[in-house]
Amino acid sequence: MTLDQLRVFVAVAERQHVTRAAEALNLAQSAVSASIAALEQRHGIALFHRVGRGIELTDAGRAFLGEARAVLARAEAAEQALAAIAGLDRGTLRIDASQTIAGYWLPRRLAAFRQAHPGIGLRVGIGNTVEVAAAVLRGTAELGFIEGEIDEPPLRSTIVARDQLVLLVPPGHEWAEGAPVSAEALAAADWVLREPGSGTRSALETALTSLGVSPARLRVALELPSNEAVRSAVEAGIGVTALSAAVAAPSLEAGLLARAALALPDRAFRLITHAERRPGPAAARFMEMVAG
Repeated sequence: MTLDQLRVFVAVAERQHVTRAAEALNLAQSAVSASIAALEQRHGIALFHRVGRGIELTDAGRAFLGEARAVLARAEAAEQALAAIAGLDRGTLRIDASQTIAGYWLPRRLAAFRQAHPGIGLRVGIGNTVEVAAAVLRGTAELGFIEGEIDEPPLRSTIVARDQLVLLVPPGHEWAEGAPVSAEALAAADWVLREPGSGTRSALETALTSLGVSPARLRVALELPSNEAVRSAVEAGIGVTALSAAVAAPSLEAGLLARAALALPDRAFRLITHAERRPGPAAARFMEMVAG
């Protein structure tokens, strides 16, 4: 049984006339008759009485008419739902982002998207780079935004922004005076770091390696699961760290932290998608907005 057969049946039943139904559907009369015959033969039941040159619904046909109308109504509603989703009038967009991006870069983009498409619900999850990549791989997030690099062949990666890491120390620390920081000093310092798997930590380890300092040599005094916790621990004098300039800005302006004289390379903010899944209309539009 197909939707086209149901449409033909309803058209004939409502008009009690094959020719008029064929005209309304823009079909040949023979095609309408064949559709009704196929439906009756498939289920072994007569839907119409052929009375003289006219037709009448059988009891089975009258019972079936209500069901057929209901199915067609649901099909029409489904088509309208797809049209609304395609037109960005409704739907849900699922995004996962690493902490720095979620807290400091993404909100303005979400606000702009929401203003442009108020019918789209936004669901945002926050994790480290590894967790965000896992969510995109699973399909629980349609789009992911990460600070680090990820080596997962099914994932596509596009740079959407750049960020600057800064080396931070408590006020009064010897590095706060602007003197150059040597590789030996970096290795000898007490560090407060994000957890392994975070983009911030990965970027710092890459930067230190380029300066000739093995991450394995670092004296890690404390590992914490959020940028804000790391920032607070350094403000309290536990050690030194490197964070995004955007994360550090409030504490630097308030004099709670000082910036050491070490130039760290910038890093990329990346959009990741699954290469084997086609983005929905909302995801595709959001990608256009952040790429622009």
